[in-house]
Amino acid sequence: MSRSLNKVILIGNLGADPEVRSTANGSRVATLSLATSRRWKNQAGEQQEKTEWHRVILWNNRGSSLADVAERYCKKGDKIYVEGGIEYRSWQDREGQTRYTTEIIARELIMLSGRGDAGESFTPPAKVGAAAPAAAASKGKTESVEDFPEALDSEDDDLPF
Repeated sequence: MSRSLNKVILIGNLGADPEVRSTANGSRVATLSLATSRRWKNQAGEQQEKTEWHRVILWNNRGSSLADVAERYCKKGDKIYVEGGIEYRSWQDREGQTRYTTEIIARELIMLSGRGDAGESFTPPAKVGAAAPAAAASKGKTESVEDFPEALDSEDDDLPF
């Protein structure tokens, strides 16, 4: 049997407050604009930086309330961890032009800016056969950014917000 994996993990800063709306069937969805940056030195030894912007979608579905959490706790400039899958969509605009977008459909959100020393986190309820981290969390052991200090390199935190 052939297996595949569509998994994206991003740590970055919000470029704006979350945009939250309700769909026609009453579901709530939040859209985030997340910036990630990388730095390097060019051949001349000069510091270079490139920022990528990611469109992140958080739904309230299957028992999770990610959109509500984002609306309540996230704001422009916050550092967050997002885990999910990448999705490509296309549609026809009003002029008949084909438009394309790339989105990250989030399954997990952790606020790293935190209100105090530890970041707040929210993970949807675990499914049967869920991965070990979800099982560890249900037993009272949760991982935090303090457990992985190398995940956040202060050198990469030069965003203008």
